[in-house]
Amino acid sequence: MKLLKKIIIGIVVLLALGYLVVIPYIHSEAKKFSPAKTTLLDLEGSELEVDYSSPSKKGRVVFGDLVPYGKIWRTGANEPTTFTTTQPIHIIDKTLPAGKYSLWTIPNRDSWKVIFNSKIPDWGVTRVDGNQTTHEDKFDYLTVEVPVKKLVEPVEDLSINFEHINENQKSQDFLSLEWDATKIMVPIYK
Repeated sequence: MKLLKKIIIGIVVLLALGYLVVIPYIHSEAKKFSPAKTTLLDLEGSELEVDYSSPSKKGRVVFGDLVPYGKIWRTGANEPTTFTTTQPIHIIDKTLPAGKYSLWTIPNRDSWKVIFNSKIPDWGVTRVDGNQTTHEDKFDYLTVEVPVKKLVEPVEDLSINFEHINENQKSQDFLSLEWDATKIMVPIYK
């Protein structure tokens, strides 16, 4: 009985060490390969911020292979990408209230769904299976679909930015994402 008790205590201690030491260590090591980045935009008094981890292509086929078509993606590496706005804004024709959201996408060959989710998990994928995201669709606040633009020159590191374009005497801001030979642009308005 005493031996069984010691074995159980030993197992509990090992599991606690794994959770408190090993997992944070793995997360810190993962961040070295996909560095954290931030992009900002002042949109007529509303401060917008995107925080994400930027993985590299490293000779891989990204979309349709590393990142499968038709499946939810954490839109970066490590923790889920976050999108923060200090005031309500419009994403295409939908209103996004002020707040902080996790940003998820469903890539496809010709268009992507871009999802603003009100829940921000600690990590972007489950610890058991790196292909299973921590996304919970019941917290999806806003979803839009945007077309894919093919790039002539591949982009090595995932890049999420804000772009301001003036065309035909019209001015438009976009949240843009580029990686490998793919670019998407999400129109945003005050």
